[in-house]
Amino acid sequence: MESKNKRFQQGFHTAGIFLALVVVYLVLAVPFRVMTVIPGFTEIRPVQLLKPVYGVFFGIPGCFAFAVGNLIGDLLGDSLRWSSIAGFAANFAGPFVFWLFWSRVSKTPFALRTGGDLLKQLAATVASGAVEALLITPVVMLVYADVDAGLFAATVFLNGTVFPLLLGIPLMILMREEFGFRPCANRHAPL
Repeated sequence: MESKNKRFQQGFHTAGIFLALVVVYLVLAVPFRVMTVIPGFTEIRPVQLLKPVYGVFFGIPGCFAFAVGNLIGDLLGDSLRWSSIAGFAANFAGPFVFWLFWSRVSKTPFALRTGGDLLKQLAATVASGAVEALLITPVVMLVYADVDAGLFAATVFLNGTVFPLLLGIPLMILMREEFGFRPCANRHAPL
């Protein structure tokens, strides 16, 4: 009975974190929906700064929260389309790349204290942006032939790399070093 109660509490805690992450995503995403690049398809997305944060600090629930937040944003921004399915997959995969890199690939625990750590984060960011663009662009091209695929892919990639690098890294350093957030992506002993 105690084990069942503990699992319920953990599930309730995870659901609360998930909902809070979706709300934070929407608070940062919705106001910027007006900065469109291709109307109805893509815009300048500062919310992408949260992508590595959600993957590294919140793991799989963070990846789902990022994807669900994007889907709700599409609905609220009147840009819910068939390509939103690929958008859901891409917005799950983006933070997942960070979780996967820091929990399975890196031989050292997550930290952004050295030049080597920052280079690793740069590589993960570029990989994440590329994965997002590669997942969603072919679907948009297939379903909406009138959309400029090159501009679309470039916008997705740049949003997925510039904001996580320029704003995401400082936020992650602040969360880790000043506020003591523990990365859930670490399979290594805590620092």
